[in-house]
Amino acid sequence: MNAIVVDASALVAVVFQEPGFARVAERLDGATVHAPALLKYELANVAVTKARRQPADAARILAALAVAVDDRSDINWHDINASDVALVAFASGTTAYDASYLWLAGSLGADLVTLDAGLARAVDSHRAI
Repeated sequence: MNAIVVDASALVAVVFQEPGFARVAERLDGATVHAPALLKYELANVAVTKARRQPADAARILAALAVAVDDRSDINWHDINASDVALVAFASGTTAYDASYLWLAGSLGADLVTLDAGLARAVDSHRAI
């Protein structure tokens, strides 16, 4: 089984059925999926924003969040090393948030699945670090 680190842009697409979700879902299918614990909070923030904009759909949105971040989800959650993440962020020119995905993928030897074009470019740069 291949190891994959999923970032917020990719998981948000899957959880909330946004553009690109089918491509991400296909990539995650059959993989061992990993993510930094930070992703739970990024997803929660997206869910709150969506629920506020679409109050009639709030229950559905929050239920989708609960399934995605539940301990029974198929995601292996990881704490990150903040010092290492800061070094990766500095070296790659990304935010510490994005660097947490880069760091985890690097530490696991996993591919990173993202819909974020800037982070995708940083993946190649990070490999050169």
